[in-house]
Amino acid sequence: MADTPLQVTGSEEKTEDQLTVTNVVVGALKRAVADVQDYSIMVGRGLASIFTGPHYVQDILQQMDSIGAGSLPIILLSGFFIGAVMVLQTGSQFTRFGQSSLTGDVVAIALVRELGPSLTGLLVTGRCTTGIASELGSMLVTEQVDAMRAMGTDPIHKLVAPRIIATLLTLPLLTAMTDFSGLVGGCVASIFSLRLGVVEFWRRAIDALDFADLMQGFTKPMFFAVILATVGCYRGLTVRGGTQGVGRATTQAAVISSVMIIVADAFLTKVALYLGGKLF
Repeated sequence: MADTPLQVTGSEEKTEDQLTVTNVVVGALKRAVADVQDYSIMVGRGLASIFTGPHYVQDILQQMDSIGAGSLPIILLSGFFIGAVMVLQTGSQFTRFGQSSLTGDVVAIALVRELGPSLTGLLVTGRCTTGIASELGSMLVTEQVDAMRAMGTDPIHKLVAPRIIATLLTLPLLTAMTDFSGLVGGCVASIFSLRLGVVEFWRRAIDALDFADLMQGFTKPMFFAVILATVGCYRGLTVRGGTQGVGRATTQAAVISSVMIIVADAFLTKVALYLGGKLF
């Protein structure tokens, strides 16, 4: 009776009735809410697994090498030229008012507070979040994750937690390297473009920074690290559709994590400025 023509026709009519704009929108919203819920659960379990065993130290070290050392060349190169561009743009305006010496102040504050953390987060997202999503997605498609569960290994402890820990440890260090590289690039541009001395540039750049600036600049990477690591893990562990699904998950991981970092940066900046005025 389950395969009778009458029941098949009724099923088709029911499907046609459901294909309305309202049902499509409602279905998309339900899927979005379900994704947010599942992602939040995975983030909670991943962060909790940091403080509970077992800890896979070898996996953590491998991920630190991949995320930290692997991202260092693009971080240094991008930071150097970002600092140089900032000097060229701001220096031309300060020169009009005879205040070219303020260039070091502006470059240092902008790099440490904003450009260093956000630039590092976006660059690491483009390189590592996509890699995490594709790696875990390939493991899921080839049933390696199912085999891991069958052997009694929790994928959250084995796959998610090492990547979160490695990103938390390496992203602040990469941000510091971005800041330093940007200041070096700004110094070089100041010497050849504004005819400023090396000592004058670094003295003004260091004197312009205070403890609140450093706290703001090195707190943001901690949040960005959790975002880019967890988004890559979630998209990789929820792949559907075989190898094509892996490609879609990789693209989605890069887009979602980049947008989340930019949105989080806006809120973190507001909170940091408020706390900086109250506490420091």
